[in-house]
Amino acid sequence: MIHGIQNLNFFDFLATVVSEFFSRREIKNITITVALRQILFTGYEALSIITLAAVAVGAVIVLQGNSVLASFSQSPMYYSILVAIIPRELSILLTSLIVIARSGTAISTEIGNMNINNETLAIYSFGISPIAYLAIPRVIAMIISVVCLTVYFNFAAFMSSWFINYLSDGVIPSHFIYELFTTMSITDLLMAIIKSSLFGFFIGVIACYNGFKVQSSITEVPQRTIKTVVNSVSVMVVLDIIITSLFYLYLY
Repeated sequence: MIHGIQNLNFFDFLATVVSEFFSRREIKNITITVALRQILFTGYEALSIITLAAVAVGAVIVLQGNSVLASFSQSPMYYSILVAIIPRELSILLTSLIVIARSGTAISTEIGNMNINNETLAIYSFGISPIAYLAIPRVIAMIISVVCLTVYFNFAAFMSSWFINYLSDGVIPSHFIYELFTTMSITDLLMAIIKSSLFGFFIGVIACYNGFKVQSSITEVPQRTIKTVVNSVSVMVVLDIIITSLFYLYLY
């Protein structure tokens, strides 16, 4: 347990993470190794559940739309709704929720246990900043993973939607892709990248912050893990409302 980190509030911790990202060059190689391991867990190992969620979303949009409107999947409205629901909102929100449930809780638990076992103090005694060694690579990995998983979610959801459309109405891939990219704009892609980057950043920072706040009792770990989930979801919802509102006010 390091009292300097323990006494930081969230905004001071956030500022410290940003400042040490640009100043701690001496452990760059270690940071890259830790970040790659985190990307493997957060990104690659989450592909199966991301695929399942994306396929379900893409299929349900077509099936529910056709149940309400007989010619839904053949109308231009279908592509507009597809773009409005998947890349602008659901792909980012569902991906972030999955990452919070899997990786946010894991990071908070891991760092909390390291605090209890004085492993963070041992790192500090070697002259290495625990924030630079433990938090920064995980935050970087979280940003990269959430962005990449969001892109993959969009691809899987669109392919699922096309496949159901193909089975029901015989829509060929070239027609589907043409209509989809005609409807989708650069603004939609920009919104997805900005949202997923910010969501990944804050999920990583919140998870690390709550992990470092664990002091001496093992019972604090699940409490801080729950706070990680609640705080991450709350910040994610607020950010989503703010970013979406700004995009619709100024860019759409």
